[in-house]
Amino acid sequence: MPIPSPFHPRTSALCTSLHYKDWAGYYAVCSYDTHHEKEYFAFRHAAGMIDVTPLYKFDVRGPDAAAYLSRLMVRNIAKLKPNQVVYLCWCDDDGKVIDDGTVARLDENFFRVTSTEPAMHWFLRHMRGFDVTLEDTSETIAALSVQGPNARAVVDSACNGGIADLPFFYAAKTKIGAADAVVTRTGYTGDLGYEIWVKNDDAVGLWDAMMEAGRPHGLEPAGLDAMDVTRIEAGFILNGIDYFSALHSMIEPRKSSPYELALGWAVHIKRGPFLGRDALRAEKKSGPPRVFVGLDIDWDEHESLFRRHGLPPEVPSGGWRDGRPVYDLEGGFVGQATSGAWSPLLKKNLALATVRADQGEVGNKLRFEVTVEYERRTVTATVVKKPFFDPERKRA
Repeated sequence: MPIPSPFHPRTSALCTSLHYKDWAGYYAVCSYDTHHEKEYFAFRHAAGMIDVTPLYKFDVRGPDAAAYLSRLMVRNIAKLKPNQVVYLCWCDDDGKVIDDGTVARLDENFFRVTSTEPAMHWFLRHMRGFDVTLEDTSETIAALSVQGPNARAVVDSACNGGIADLPFFYAAKTKIGAADAVVTRTGYTGDLGYEIWVKNDDAVGLWDAMMEAGRPHGLEPAGLDAMDVTRIEAGFILNGIDYFSALHSMIEPRKSSPYELALGWAVHIKRGPFLGRDALRAEKKSGPPRVFVGLDIDWDEHESLFRRHGLPPEVPSGGWRDGRPVYDLEGGFVGQATSGAWSPLLKKNLALATVRADQGEVGNKLRFEVTVEYERRTVTATVVKKPFFDPERKRA
């Protein structure tokens, strides 16, 4: 049975929908109101705040911490500057992705790793020979994510200044009220955003301080449904949906390499040994068999399928996660769309898909399966550049 996060005294009082889900063993709000529309537009036009405490968190300390993490991760962690944060993934010996997350260098020999799934077993398995300590802080650190064009003003106000100049993917130690906090310029919406990390005992105070600071800037508490639409617009992958961890995949086709997930840019291949290096070198040379792409689904064709039955066009109100087959123009199966959404901002029907490499070039036309009144039909889907939404303010 799920447990409440440290922010639950505040989030439960605001969640009039009573719409929750289990996220990593915690009660997580899907939407505070009966529909997530207000929360979505807060993310895109003002600021939204979401409880991201259920992320798994691991603190790595010691003189060999950088070398140890460089051995585990596809990126060379030793190159991180103090207070720098990076997004990455880690692989098994065959170069197949186990999970993706972030690593923050909070001090010379102190790093914090976030992940989607429990990772303690994997990290412990590879500690031999390294002078490091590893602590699972998942249950002792609470976190809020503040995202949107007004996020900087909200967070800087709560910190009494000092955060406005924080660069993209960097961290800063600060105080919010009486609480010690770490602020990282990171997020999962593809917009300007920050994540704030405090001890559990300081969670309610942090929530109150953020709400007070955010009142003049349109800050709204937001749930997972709104964030799911924004992460699709941003082209971000989701473990268990857009790919499956190699540790849980019963068959090889379920596994994915970083190159198949469009994460090749994160692989530092020209360096010493790390898990999966040899397999990744071989794949980089030969090219991945599949690629992760964005699809723009033709709305006029979609609408016409429903019109033939006398129905209005139908799309889910939020993000969808049930796989949809994708075909070439001759009807041959070439891959699957794994998540998608109607974008209220872009006014487009979007999907994220893994397709055969020869079908993944931007501009290529594919066929996307749509079921109307139990009949399976297809509409045109064009391969487009990701992210679908990429505002300049994200990095500014």
